[in-house]
Amino acid sequence: MFRKYYNIILAFFIFIFILTNTSFAEVIKSIEINGNKRIPNQTIIMFADISEGQNLNPTDLNNILKNIYESNFFSNVSVNLIENILQINVNEFPIIENISYKGIKADKIKNVIFKDLKLKPRSSYNEIFLNEDKKKIQDSLRILGYFFSSVNISITQLDDNKVDLEYNVDLGKKSKIKKISFIGNKIFKDRKLKRIITSEEYKFWKFISGKKFLNENLIEFDQRLLKNFYLNKGYYNVQVNSSFAKLINEDEFELIFNIDAKDKYYFNKITLKIPEDFETENFQSLNNIFKSLKGETYSINKVEDILQEIDKVTLEEQFESISATVQEEIIENKINFQFSIEKSEKIFVEKINIFGNNVTRENVIRNEFEIDEGDPYNEILAKKTINNLKSLRFFKSVNSEIKPGSSENSKIINISVEEKPTGEISAGAGFGTDGASILFSVKENNYLGKGLRVETKFLINEESFKGNFSVTNPNYNNSDKSVYISAQAIETDRLASFGYKTNKTGFSIGTNFEYLDDLNFGLASSNYYEKIETDSTASSRQKSQAGNYWDSFINLNFDFDKRNQKFQTTEGFRSNYYLDVPIISDTYTLSNTYNYEYYTDLYEDNVSVFSLYLKSVDSIKNDDVKLSERIFLPSNKLRGFETGKIGPKDGNDFIGGNYATALNFSSTIPQLLENSQNIDVLFFLDAANVWGVDYDKSINDNSKIRSSFGIGVDWLTPIGPINFTFAEPITKANTDITETFRFNLGTTF
Repeated sequence: MFRKYYNIILAFFIFIFILTNTSFAEVIKSIEINGNKRIPNQTIIMFADISEGQNLNPTDLNNILKNIYESNFFSNVSVNLIENILQINVNEFPIIENISYKGIKADKIKNVIFKDLKLKPRSSYNEIFLNEDKKKIQDSLRILGYFFSSVNISITQLDDNKVDLEYNVDLGKKSKIKKISFIGNKIFKDRKLKRIITSEEYKFWKFISGKKFLNENLIEFDQRLLKNFYLNKGYYNVQVNSSFAKLINEDEFELIFNIDAKDKYYFNKITLKIPEDFETENFQSLNNIFKSLKGETYSINKVEDILQEIDKVTLEEQFESISATVQEEIIENKINFQFSIEKSEKIFVEKINIFGNNVTRENVIRNEFEIDEGDPYNEILAKKTINNLKSLRFFKSVNSEIKPGSSENSKIINISVEEKPTGEISAGAGFGTDGASILFSVKENNYLGKGLRVETKFLINEESFKGNFSVTNPNYNNSDKSVYISAQAIETDRLASFGYKTNKTGFSIGTNFEYLDDLNFGLASSNYYEKIETDSTASSRQKSQAGNYWDSFINLNFDFDKRNQKFQTTEGFRSNYYLDVPIISDTYTLSNTYNYEYYTDLYEDNVSVFSLYLKSVDSIKNDDVKLSERIFLPSNKLRGFETGKIGPKDGNDFIGGNYATALNFSSTIPQLLENSQNIDVLFFLDAANVWGVDYDKSINDNSKIRSSFGIGVDWLTPIGPINFTFAEPITKANTDITETFRFNLGTTF
């Protein structure tokens, strides 16, 4: 019974639905368009997505209205259907004839703030877009540090429904970072944290640097840098919750970072899960790393190192189409890690597209590819490619998108880059115990978009002038080898202190490339013309070396670098060796130099450094080694003694030696002066010597080891960073000239 009535009711509602839709549906017999002057009728009909003869209901009318509005050509639209005639009435937006800008002269700023605005000449004037563009300009100005800027827009009505736009920009005062503060459970001293971030406090001598002004992008970047720093110090749950700028006076801000470091964590059990058909012997290096890390302080970089080692092993063993994942398990303040390697379906790279490189040539970008078209798709190599491109420092951003190819087992890789200015200007100045110095450098890192580095550099101090011009191709002939050529001019006046003066000009050409992971090899040819002069008070042996010299060398170098970071290193080591072999020479001097540095932390918030320095110069033909090639210890190798004032002495002049060695230890002392956030203190212990005279055995050549200890202070003052060294010699020779106190004032910017 119910089923019978149910069918009747259902049929009734279907009838009503059909009746309703047919009753209100009408056929369009014709279309009338009114109010348009620029936009043709057919274009409007196309936007509306309609045609004569089409059935129309009330819902369709709303869609027509919506479609025409979305074209952004019309300020007002109405649609009516009267007696089967569709009437469309429109009011067109004005057309922008010209756009001008006032208040900004620098093209660099114009290119940033007026880039990608919606309103352009010959486009429709839309007030909504105008407000959006105004906000975008203001946001861009804030990023550049102009927090007090204002933007006014003047609109001039013209004939034929046209307008002119004029942007009037008042930059105002640039927002300075007067002070940088860190609050919360920060653990480390402010001075150390300031070295981590890119933003800088405003100082008058940093007139080139833009990092001393508020920049919202840099602040966000600084938050990530701070968090990464704490993560590498064991603070697994660290939060840099917020950062904000507090206005101090009319144009100066205090930049504040809020840090919650929480507890310190340590590595515990680390395991590796691999597919059953993989040989465990291939992953023995990983098991060795796992054993060494147990009980060590947690570091996100060490986790990344493990993933990189997995990548290395999988590539060496030619494992294709694999992925690596990591799972973490926290037990109190210890973390268990399980790294898993899984197979994936074998897929090939069909095509790689590159977008956004307006200046940089495509071959320069493709030189950095670890994967190529036709290769099996490997996520590891794809990520390395992106990292390689980022390391070029040509681009503001590098992004990749993986899309399906023309078949199920193929992929298309789209790489998009956003270029940035690649020129650099840097300068520096200093004053200290050794006198004043000035450094100036101009560099272009992507010359003509070819990836070439072109640099000019000048250094002037109390006793020398050095000028250098160099051109480097980091990927010569589409290889991983770097090729460079440089020209140098050096004048060194040591008449007052060492009895001689030299003028040296020449050029070098060479190559550098990575031979193994972290092991770099260099080969070069150096050619120099040199003139040596001596003063009237010089000894006869020194005067005999006055004259002109031509020297041509083959230069070899090996550099094994395992530091955790190149600047402000906290752990790892670096070992390098340099060999200069004479080919055509007036003196045929063979030179060997070895440097070793080891970084570690002896306790919390400490960096300790052990270093070894060895150098020798000898004449292959048993001739005298030139005065300019003899060895003088750098000031940082033996503190407590005047620079160059130890070793062999000819009369009143220190002439340097044939051999030198130095052993150094330094360690920061964070507990000292805890309340002085701008001061770092370190303890050091030095031992060194310079000896060996080849042309006269009668010269005073004391082979006694010199040693010293002392305290170093780095102080960031309102007038610039100052370094003080207080040293006390432990052992010395009678001929040595000691120096208890040394200071340097200066900066680079």
